[in-house]
Amino acid sequence: LMAAQGDVYLLRAVLRFDGEARLQRYLDALRQGLRRHDVLRTALHWEGLDEPVQLVQREAPLPVLALEAAELGLAEDSQGDEALQALLQHSDPRGLRLSLQQAPLMQVRTLREPGRASWLMVLLVHHLAVDHQALDVLQQEIALLLSDRGQDLPPAQPFRNYVAQARLGLTPAQHEAYFREQLGDVDEPTLPYGLSDVQGDGSQIGEAHLALPDSLSRGLRTQARRLGVSVASLCHLAYAQLLGRVSGREDVVFGTVLFGRMQAGAGADRALGLYINTLPLRVKLQGPVLDAVKQVQQDLAGLLRHEHAPLALAQRCSGLESGVPLVTALLNY
Repeated sequence: LMAAQGDVYLLRAVLRFDGEARLQRYLDALRQGLRRHDVLRTALHWEGLDEPVQLVQREAPLPVLALEAAELGLAEDSQGDEALQALLQHSDPRGLRLSLQQAPLMQVRTLREPGRASWLMVLLVHHLAVDHQALDVLQQEIALLLSDRGQDLPPAQPFRNYVAQARLGLTPAQHEAYFREQLGDVDEPTLPYGLSDVQGDGSQIGEAHLALPDSLSRGLRTQARRLGVSVASLCHLAYAQLLGRVSGREDVVFGTVLFGRMQAGAGADRALGLYINTLPLRVKLQGPVLDAVKQVQQDLAGLLRHEHAPLALAQRCSGLESGVPLVTALLNY
C-alpha cells in the first residue's frame, strides 16, 4: 500500500506447456486447489475496521487473462524466447498490483507462443496468501491431480487452525513486555555501510551465489556439537559479526526469519498459508565469543515463543524515533 507502483510481495512463476489441453488440465487442477484450501480463497479488509481481517470466501473463481501475441507486439514469426521475454515484461511485479480486497490473491496470464503449439503461463500469487513452502505443497498437489492420483491427497489443513493458535497464544502485552526488555534502549539502527535504503524501487537488485565447501559445513556442525548449540546460533553470531564490521557497531539488531510452523501442530508441514515471520534479534558483540554464541542460542529460543508477534509491535518497543527502521538487514537462515 505504501509503494507508488508495483508490489514487492507479488510472487511470480512461469510455466511452459506443449499444448492448450495440458495447460487447461493444469488450470483445472489449480482450481481444485482453490476449492481445497481456505487460505487461497481469502481477501483482506481493513477500511473502517479496528484491525485488518482475513475473510474466507466460499467461492473464488480463478482470474485467467488470455493474452494475444499482437497485444505484446509479437509477430507470428517471432523466434526463440521473444514470447517469453514479452510475457515476463508484461507480468513484471514491479509494475503490477493485485487487489488485496478480492479473492483469490492470485492471477493467471496465458499466451500461445507464435508459430508454435506451446503455451506459456504466468502464475501471480500474493505473499500474503502463501509462503515458499506452501507454494511447494500446492505444486505437489497439482502434480498428483495431473497424474490422476487425487485420491492420494491428504486432508486439507484449515488455515483457521493456525490463526486461532496465533491469536490465542501470547497476548500483545506479553509480546510488548518481551521486546521492550530486548530493544527498549536501542536508539540507533544497524546500517551496513551507513545505508538505510538498500532496495530503492527494486529495479537495481541483483543476486550473487557462492557455494561453500562441504568441509565448512562439517566444521560448523562439529563446533555446534562441541559447544552444545545449534548451527543456526553460530550462523546468527557470524552474521552479527559481519554487520558489526560493516556498520561500525558492537551492538547490532537485524531481522531473522522464523519458520512459523514449529508450534503449528500435526500436518503443519503440508498446510498452505503465510506462516513465516520476520522479527528482530539483538546481538552484543563485546566479550568472549563463547559467551556470545550461548547468548544468541538463548535469545533465539526466547524469540521462538514470540514467533507470531508483529514486526510493527517490536518496532514500537525500541528506542528509535517513529519512522526510523529497526530492521535494515535480514538473515534468512
